[in-house]
Amino acid sequence: MKTAITEMFGVDVPILAFSHCRDVVAAVSKAGGMGVLGAVAHSDSQLEIDLAWIEDEIGDRPYGVDLIVPAKYAGDDAGGMDLADLVAMIPDEHRAFVDDILRRYEVPELPDDERSGRGLLGSDGAAPFSANRADPQLEIALAHRPALVVNALGPPPAHMIERVREEGRKVGALAGAAQHAERHVNAGVDVIIAQGSEAGGHTGEIGTMVLIPEIVDAVGDAAAVLGAGGIGRGRQMAAAMALGAQGVWCGSVWLTTDEAETHPAVKEKFLAATSADTVRSRSRTGKHARQLVTAWTEEWDRADTPDPLGMPLQPMLVDDAIRRIDRAAHHEGTGANRLANYFVGQVVGTMNESKPAARVVYEMIEEFIESVERLNTQLAD
Repeated sequence: MKTAITEMFGVDVPILAFSHCRDVVAAVSKAGGMGVLGAVAHSDSQLEIDLAWIEDEIGDRPYGVDLIVPAKYAGDDAGGMDLADLVAMIPDEHRAFVDDILRRYEVPELPDDERSGRGLLGSDGAAPFSANRADPQLEIALAHRPALVVNALGPPPAHMIERVREEGRKVGALAGAAQHAERHVNAGVDVIIAQGSEAGGHTGEIGTMVLIPEIVDAVGDAAAVLGAGGIGRGRQMAAAMALGAQGVWCGSVWLTTDEAETHPAVKEKFLAATSADTVRSRSRTGKHARQLVTAWTEEWDRADTPDPLGMPLQPMLVDDAIRRIDRAAHHEGTGANRLANYFVGQVVGTMNESKPAARVVYEMIEEFIESVERLNTQLAD
């Protein structure tokens, strides 16, 4: 295929795969697309290890790295307060509510050797989802050779864009509205990911079918546009590109692949879920993020419970609880199993078979070609 994206990165097909799993990133890049590693949950040392491993696996094929620096978060005027200051801002009411959830669902404590040093809060004293956390990750990424660096929440900070451009790489950013995309372009972003509300993770409220053409029209030729949100098959890819996108950005569809490190209990839930089994909830990160409906999201949605905190206080509040839930969720019927969830988009309704990531790429392309050919027949004389 030949689009602005395939030309920009030298890939065979304009399919970009966002994943926290290095095996998925490598598999998609080797299949002719481009994997993008989500780094937010990586420690600095693990990020070093995974980037080196990816490069050994894929040779000179391109890949990307996705960081998270939201435009607004607690302590953003100083790049992010340290953990101790932020921990002190968490209300006792919220701590008590999380403790009550764990008690009522009989979620066991973590073993002593797992209570510290892991998870979002166990790396370097910087708050998650902050500039202080992302800046070291950016320098680690640029010491390797990702072709693309993406900021997943809001426009990348000016210093981030400047550093990436200094190293000759491309900059990407997600947008949930046309005005967001315009801000990204004015800041110097090369690739706009037009992510509709159907997507997993952090999303806005505008659906993909409406959003993509609005963003394409808003940015013109100033940046390449990727369609995202509800895209996991070739027909959806064809629709996104018919709306003006030069490629697609997919995340949820990789969560049930053979290579994915998705929690086994959550993976089983994904395979059985319908497209109606997701919700935009602030219960994990403090910002609206689409995820699987489980007892966890239902607890936070009750009228008699405290509202989720903002970012990064909410992920700091629930990090230990989620680690406890995930550790105990393997046993079906337990409270931890009922609580266990993860980010996923509405396309989960068609994710009902585990398969290799490369096969997902090949099937998307085959269905894309069939869709385009079918449309072409409708134009025949």
